Amino acid sequence: MKKRLFATLLAVCLLVTGLAIPASATDSETGVMQTIRALGIMVGDESGNLNLEQNVTRAEFSKMLVAASSYKDSIGADGVGYSLFRDVKSSHWASEYIKIALDEGWMMGYTDGTFRPSQTIRLEEACTTVLRLLGYDAASLAGSYPSAQLNKASALGLRDEISLTQGQTMTRRDCMNLFYQLMTAQTSSNQTYAATLGYQITNGEVDYASLITRNLSGPYVARSASLTLPFSGGNVTVYRNGAASTLSAVQQYDVYYYSENLRTVWIYTDRVSGTLTDIQPSAAAPTAVTVAGNTYTLGTAAAVYQLSSMGGVAKGDTVTLLLGMDGTVADVVTGSAIDARYYGVVLSCAQTVSTGADATTQMVVRVADTDGAVHDFREDGAATYATGAVVSVSVTRDGVAISRLNARTISGAVNAVATKLGDTAFAADVRILDTKTNGAYAKIYPQRLAGTTILASDVRYYALNQNGEITDLILDDVTGDCWSYGYLNAASGTAQSGAVSGSYTYLTDGKQVTLQSDKVYSVTTGGLAVLVNPDGSVDSMRNLSAVTLTSLGTLSAVGGGKTYAVWDTVQVYLRKSGTYSLTTRSAVNGENYTLTGWYDSLGCAAGGKIRIIIAEEK
Repeated sequence: MKKRLFATLLAVCLLVTGLAIPASATDSETGVMQTIRALGIMVGDESGNLNLEQNVTRAEFSKMLVAASSYKDSIGADGVGYSLFRDVKSSHWASEYIKIALDEGWMMGYTDGTFRPSQTIRLEEACTTVLRLLGYDAASLAGSYPSAQLNKASALGLRDEISLTQGQTMTRRDCMNLFYQLMTAQTSSNQTYAATLGYQITNGEVDYASLITRNLSGPYVARSASLTLPFSGGNVTVYRNGAASTLSAVQQYDVYYYSENLRTVWIYTDRVSGTLTDIQPSAAAPTAVTVAGNTYTLGTAAAVYQLSSMGGVAKGDTVTLLLGMDGTVADVVTGSAIDARYYGVVLSCAQTVSTGADATTQMVVRVADTDGAVHDFREDGAATYATGAVVSVSVTRDGVAISRLNARTISGAVNAVATKLGDTAFAADVRILDTKTNGAYAKIYPQRLAGTTILASDVRYYALNQNGEITDLILDDVTGDCWSYGYLNAASGTAQSGAVSGSYTYLTDGKQVTLQSDKVYSVTTGGLAVLVNPDGSVDSMRNLSAVTLTSLGTLSAVGGGKTYAVWDTVQVYLRKSGTYSLTTRSAVNGENYTLTGWYDSLGCAAGGKIRIIIAEEK
């Protein structure tokens, strides 16, 4: 078989472990099986079993041919069968497939007026029909049947991973490999066959991710704690927010998608609650909506109807948007269904007063929630909230209520697999926000904290679900990820007429940035950590610590006899003739370059990471 399965295909395929896959299957064969399933050429029995060792009949092969052709969606449109041969009456399950295969000249009957649908298909017959699908008829081949057909099939790669010889019967495994190779074979007009069907080709293979998306059904909204699916029984694979799950985890108003061929369900629970402040371009023909200060594209007809003039949802209403896998709005719910609670830190607070006879005062409070999203919540009244304050936001049918939260702390070590903090488990969808009291924040994933000991003073607030698991965790500068990092080129400070000002020019993400401050910071050329306020002003600034690196890996670096963790988004600069150009960590090494690593020494429990690397050719 062509060893061209690219990494993305394998990664996605191997995730779908709930499908019936032989224990002896290799990674490559698993990828082939999943692609064939996704194409709908072979989908297995009611439990998803492909039964790869079974022999294939001519009737079964005709169905595979049609599924691998441009006619794949035309079967069953009128529900009428066809009497074609004395052994294929209109009631035969495969009569429609056989008719297409005959009409297109891919397969033929026998001179005695039969098709022999139950007869097993041999290697040379299978190769001949697939060659016809590619546009190669007998006249275009050199030699006589069947050697000409078998030789051409080998030349096109159709027989890769098929060990059969002339006269031997095709199994379902052989057919699986034949049709997989068909997709990337060249047609008689020098085109990749899959491309003629409209499939995307990446690195010489059918793009698996686009194939899944193309054949995905949804989005649908769960109206209860169960889903309506066209398949049932065992071997159903379920993912909830990207993690392996089960159908029993379904909750009302979850958004879901499914692939019938793959017997796989994807469930999403992303929701946004708040005041609806705008419908774009108008309620007459809405395409987008603004809720809690953010604008979302409408992704379904149901969402468009709800927000149209006929749907009953209007500006000023408190609503919940149900978001699909692509972040578009799948549906809009109101009433008691909108109840939601957010935890986060305040970024800003501003008062608005409506005009007219019924003038009202509202506070618009911008909050970064524990999921890292920023929302503008509108609360009636004139209560103010300090930047950096920890709050909870309750959204109900009656509106928005914001509450200041007192510190609630917890301590302990996060285990190596990042599923527990001390003796308290993280919920499967735990949301973690690292913060500074000035309002700076960073969304954190649990694995970022693996092995870190969290002190009570490191935690500003946490919330538990009914099972006693941590659902939301707000930290106080545990990771150092709230800071911005760069390489300082120039710094200057002045004091005139009692006014102090500083100017700092540094590189960050390959771009030169100059910050002005009403304070002079004692920083010098080199790695720099900057804490920026939500309004863009400087809160704090300090140098990073330097170390000469002797080796650099993907996740760690060694310098001075010590191993340092390397930040996921580490910035690597190549210095030459006094200029700096952004490069990648894979482009430099300790053998050919002198490497200087700059790490944060801010005292953060999970800090100490290499944030900046300067490389110079030796």
